[in-house]
Amino acid sequence: MSRIHPLPDQLINQIAAGEVVDRPASVLKEVLENAVDAGARAIEVQLEQGGVRRIRVTDDGCGIERDDLALALERHATSKIASLDDLEHVATMGFRGEALAAIAAVARTTLSSRADGAAHAWRIDGDERSLAPAALNQGTVVDVADLYYNTPARRKFLKREATEYAHCDDMFRRVALARPDIGLQLSHNGRVIHRLPPGPVAARVAALMGDDFLQHAREVAADAGPLRLTGFVSLPAYSRASRDAQYFFVNGRYVRDKLLTHAVREAYADIVHGSRHPAYVLFLAIDPAGVDVNVHPAKIEVRFREARAVHQFIYHALKRTLAESGAARATPAQDRAAADALPADHRPALRGWPTAAVQQGRLAMEPASRAYFDFAASARPAPLAGPDHSATAAAGMPAAADGSGEGGRTSENQRAGERHAAGTALSAAPLPAADGPPPLGFALAQLHGIYILAQNAAGLVLVDMHAAHERILYEKLKTVLDGRPAVQRLLIPAVFSVSAKDIAAAEECSEVLTAMGFDVAAAGPQELAVRSVPALLASAPVAELMRQLLQELREYPSTEVVTARRNELLATMACHGAVRANRQLTLPEMNALLRDMEATERADQCNHGRPTWTQLSMAELDRFFMRGQ
Repeated sequence: MSRIHPLPDQLINQIAAGEVVDRPASVLKEVLENAVDAGARAIEVQLEQGGVRRIRVTDDGCGIERDDLALALERHATSKIASLDDLEHVATMGFRGEALAAIAAVARTTLSSRADGAAHAWRIDGDERSLAPAALNQGTVVDVADLYYNTPARRKFLKREATEYAHCDDMFRRVALARPDIGLQLSHNGRVIHRLPPGPVAARVAALMGDDFLQHAREVAADAGPLRLTGFVSLPAYSRASRDAQYFFVNGRYVRDKLLTHAVREAYADIVHGSRHPAYVLFLAIDPAGVDVNVHPAKIEVRFREARAVHQFIYHALKRTLAESGAARATPAQDRAAADALPADHRPALRGWPTAAVQQGRLAMEPASRAYFDFAASARPAPLAGPDHSATAAAGMPAAADGSGEGGRTSENQRAGERHAAGTALSAAPLPAADGPPPLGFALAQLHGIYILAQNAAGLVLVDMHAAHERILYEKLKTVLDGRPAVQRLLIPAVFSVSAKDIAAAEECSEVLTAMGFDVAAAGPQELAVRSVPALLASAPVAELMRQLLQELREYPSTEVVTARRNELLATMACHGAVRANRQLTLPEMNALLRDMEATERADQCNHGRPTWTQLSMAELDRFFMRGQ
């Protein structure tokens, strides 16, 4: 082995470039962040061949003084921090002073800049480090050409032009979303791709994510002491097959952090189908002293001082935002105005229509799932459906026939016909005028025993009655069980082997485990004993559940494993108790279901993430039938 010796500066910079510059998008990120830190109000990006041939970034920021240009290309030279206190309160995008030196070590780099008040601009070459006068308005131009020209082995790892450009485009979008107050332009091979004027956040989000995203998103605005969360999250129905539309910013810095991702995922836990992913653009503002941005060479990961508080704040803020059902506001103001402007033969005749029927139907629906509530109180499973389907009847729906024999089916059909006739008679009676149509309107009919057709101010509403009733029951069951959980003592404690990390997690999180209903204690150097569990999970494999729970507690400051397991059981119960297909409902029963949907959180999706209802406006129906054309 050779003797220890210092490395030459050029090799040091090239090694450092391996951490900072792994592709053209990395170069673009560092240069764009420097432009933002310089106070630029307008930034132009020009790319050639996906950024491999050239990346040129022009900004109108404060510029760099002539005597500082050479220092800008040196390692660990920066104007952004000067002490440890500055490092602990970093508010700028860049701060290490490594980026330009690393870039200049693996590409032909030219830096031109004119500082505020300077007579003219100066240019420095990254290789020769020679200064020369230049013609430039106030600001800076960073020109990076022929990436990895002097390290051909690294160049071989670059992908096709289209792939590298796609990464650059994504990096541009991140900066553009983080700073809507800055005007940005991106061109590739001479063609302008994005031209984004400064403006409000919503306009920038619509420009980069599409108007469709904004129309299917809810705005987030939550404060809790030093924490503030703003932005937009998609409705569950707008979920995507991949995570390509997820942007999270901490103090303006785009991050990919498992703590934040976990909090978002848990907020969507029972409203997005398992194979789908939500879209969002979220901005977390936090005291810079409460977050460490110096834990990753590319500054894309962060570490929070109060991780548990941050996780819970984001989780609850998003859960509150998503909890409001779209059914509660299915008819927005513009739709109502449009309905009022329709011709007389189009205008929905809703005022004064079947208020009394709705009231009587609601009375029939109110006694919800007594068998489930008794189960929650006693923590013992109750029969979901006996021969008389008592659980379904208790949930507010008429009991279905058991299907045993032709006579049972015939009598049930007769009873359904009588109920339908009674509902028709109710809706035909003169009724007092209502204050206004409810968001989901009033039921018109039932389609093939599966869907409810209703009319509201905007047009036609279609409801999947089983999916909707399933969500209603599920939310009621969760409400009943949201207090302190019932506990099941184990006759024989469950003793099993665990790692030292699990022992430490159990001791550190003992209060959390107790609040969940677990009585856990160490039974040896590498053994845990569980003496009680939540009653709802009494039949679950204790060792497997506890190992999963402790792993979650180690990775995240809080856990939703137990809640998820409990909710899986409640979802199954709600599914069994919900009204089934081919059940004939009366108009009052259908209207009562619509009213319950309007009053239920997350009523837009069933427990499996499928939509429960959809709206067809009068305008859409007119276009389909080509009326007025």
